[in-house]
Amino acid sequence: MDSLLLQKPRRDFRSSETAGHVLRAGDSIDTAAFSKMRRRSILEGCKWDSQVGDETTLARFPLIIRGVEWEKISAMAEQLATEAAAAAEEIVMRSELISVLGFPAALYRALSGRAPLSPSAGQVVRFDFHYTTEGWRISEANSDVPGGYTESSHFTAMMASHFPRLRMTGNPVETWAAALAVAAGPGGVFALLSAPGFMEDHQVISFLAGRLREHGCATHLAKPEQIIWRDGAAFLDTACHRGPLDAIVRFYQAEWIARLPRWTNWKYFFRGGKTLVASCGRSVIPESKRFPLTWESLRTPMRTWRALLPETRDPRDVSLSRDDGWLLKPAMCNTGDSVNIRLAMPRREWMKTRLAATLFPGKWVAQRRFESLPVPTPLGPHHACVGIYTVNGKTAGAYARLSEKPVVDFAATDVAFLVDHDD
Repeated sequence: MDSLLLQKPRRDFRSSETAGHVLRAGDSIDTAAFSKMRRRSILEGCKWDSQVGDETTLARFPLIIRGVEWEKISAMAEQLATEAAAAAEEIVMRSELISVLGFPAALYRALSGRAPLSPSAGQVVRFDFHYTTEGWRISEANSDVPGGYTESSHFTAMMASHFPRLRMTGNPVETWAAALAVAAGPGGVFALLSAPGFMEDHQVISFLAGRLREHGCATHLAKPEQIIWRDGAAFLDTACHRGPLDAIVRFYQAEWIARLPRWTNWKYFFRGGKTLVASCGRSVIPESKRFPLTWESLRTPMRTWRALLPETRDPRDVSLSRDDGWLLKPAMCNTGDSVNIRLAMPRREWMKTRLAATLFPGKWVAQRRFESLPVPTPLGPHHACVGIYTVNGKTAGAYARLSEKPVVDFAATDVAFLVDHDD
């Protein structure tokens, strides 16, 4: 695997080149079948944002990967997860490294405290892969509250039923639900937390709640303010349920948690708690885009990360005015729309971004750009982002998106990701 990861970059890129030899689009299914599929996604899969205005957010065709390529990047994802877990174990015990990550001050204080880490109910990380002129590369790891579960599980399963020769890469939500149920024990009582008003987050926990109930668990949707901590143990206080909890699913971003009032005792989500939490304190570490800036101080070698993630530096260490090969990201960048590329944005906006990175460099990171290769599709050439989930370090499936632009952001189209093992 090392020889695959450390292969020399290809330099013969041509503007007409595509990723078609590793990824391809399948045929579009007919209008009536797709209409039924989209309706089921809403009613059964909690995909409530399946349409924005007059445009569907779901592709009528699958994105297909060759079997040998899937095995390769699946193994890469597991290596990345192993290294990330080992690095997080080191960093979370060293406050001087936590300070490098650009977290809000309140979150930094909570993570660098001396209390024991709150127990984990299972670790999920989604690594976003892109096929480029240099082969496979990753843009980031989503380790705090990665989304895409209904699209990668329910919607993809329906699409796979129309293509008998193709297979799903896995069922991420089922794998995660099973791991959570085992961690909490028989009949476990769960609180699933999301921020009010964020439909995309609420649909994730609603979908997961249904899968947990299939495993015999009791589930309650709530917000963090409804959790009462007594000597580190979590209790839920809502009109529907009042009592102790066996586990909490925190689908509520860590930096948002840190803005809650002190009386909520939110620090127990990370340290000092006795109730199982997913995502736990360690999960926040690789989420920071400044994570690579800690590597030189670690015992963990991070070989796979170094091979797949573009060169990453503190903004103070690069020449943004002379070299257009860099992009800027906030440390807590959660969506592609906060990726800033000089040549892809108005000059005024770029100057504002540069000023912010100059004034607050510890909250930003500079990263080398890669050249994404488009995939031919029925919609025309599109750039693909393949998010591979690992649950407790093992590959559990993938969530794919397509975009006309090289930067895959919130406006991307969700597409079922299937593997052809007979290629």
